[in-house]
Amino acid sequence: MAISIAVLDCDLLLHGRGHKTLDRFNLDSVSEEFLLAQFGFPRHFILYLVELLKECLCRPTQRSRAISPEVQILAALGFYTSGSFQTSMGDTIGISQASMSRCVSNVTSALVEKASQFITFNRDTAIREQTSQEFQRVAGLTGVLGVLDCVQVSIKAPNSEDSSYVNKKGFHSIGCQIVCDARGLLLSAETHWPGGLKGVEVLEGSALYKQLQETQEGYLLGDSRYPLKTWLMTPVACPQTPAEFEYNLAHAATHEIVDRTFRAIQTRFRCLDGTKGYLQYSPERSSSIVLACCVLHNASLQSGLDAWTLERTDPLEQPETLEQKPEDRDLQAEEMRQQLILKHPS
Repeated sequence: MAISIAVLDCDLLLHGRGHKTLDRFNLDSVSEEFLLAQFGFPRHFILYLVELLKECLCRPTQRSRAISPEVQILAALGFYTSGSFQTSMGDTIGISQASMSRCVSNVTSALVEKASQFITFNRDTAIREQTSQEFQRVAGLTGVLGVLDCVQVSIKAPNSEDSSYVNKKGFHSIGCQIVCDARGLLLSAETHWPGGLKGVEVLEGSALYKQLQETQEGYLLGDSRYPLKTWLMTPVACPQTPAEFEYNLAHAATHEIVDRTFRAIQTRFRCLDGTKGYLQYSPERSSSIVLACCVLHNASLQSGLDAWTLERTDPLEQPETLEQKPEDRDLQAEEMRQQLILKHPS
């Protein structure tokens, strides 16, 4: 005898038909303080996200009670900013933890689709000139187009015996290569690299590396883990002259912007903060979540929100110094750096 199996709506079972869910929730019915405390963003930005993503989030579904774009976005923001699918968050917006997970997946995919719209290394001459002037006001270095770093985001150990995700500190992570401008706006974000790779290995395999080969004017700043290139200025390994010391100080003050930027991102999006735990997903899904948070960071900056409001103040780690073979030296880059040192105001 065949047994019929009913597919039940877990939100309906959890809350019943009379439960007030946010499918019919009016954002105007709660205070700004409530939205900031629960979801990390003000009302106007949440409404902006609803308009931006609603087409992606209103795709056809087989479920009898499709969750509105507003609820999906609130669920995802609640997770990104708390790092938790806690029952209390589901209760706040009137959905189950299983539905919370689906919402996060949907919103993450929608944000990743928008990545190229919000994160771009602009080739426009006027914009690059403005970026260079903003960097020059930081510590006097001329020609800087962005600051580069490779950061680690903790993830759970992949199911396979893959040691490529074990970083130098011994925990599993994905490597995320980012470049930002003087305001903390991300110009590039590649978030899919195994944590066991060195920063220079990530750079050489990245789409950014190929793009920078064509750079004729200006350069990025990278720390001592990276090789000196005509498009990538690094600190002087063993400064001897006052001018070299001054250059290194200016380099450190300017490069610190990328460290501050990622600390601010981790503080706002606590799901990325390794001190609170790790992303409990596959490397592929973790990579998408990190990129989604990067898109939100840029979108919020472009909407007038402050990048540094929530910045952590952890002490900076000293990077390892890349040991370059004599045959790998770029003499043209060394000459460029020397000219930069001589031109830098003491």
